[in-house]
Amino acid sequence: MFDWMAWTLPVAVFFSCIVLMLVGMTVWELKSPTTMRKGFLPLETTRGDRLFIGLLSAAYVNLIFVGISGKLAQWLSLQGDPSIWISFVASMALLALIMRKG
Repeated sequence: MFDWMAWTLPVAVFFSCIVLMLVGMTVWELKSPTTMRKGFLPLETTRGDRLFIGLLSAAYVNLIFVGISGKLAQWLSLQGDPSIWISFVASMALLALIMRKG
């Protein structure tokens, strides 16, 4: 069923984190309804809005990293492509920043 996708450990961890965030945000929203607030994003957002924007940003960070990892290996004279864990950590940091300050 899932043969169409390369299910490596980093991919599974990334999607597991997304599922856990969605469940956590649902529980948080039920316990404490959100209000609109203005952060560094150019619009007023709710927690759900910031989560959506953060998840899209995290996905783009991962896609960009996968796209340039071959070039990074050449530029930095690495034996192989850099670890995908680098993009995972960067994307989760970006998501945390958007959720906290966005």
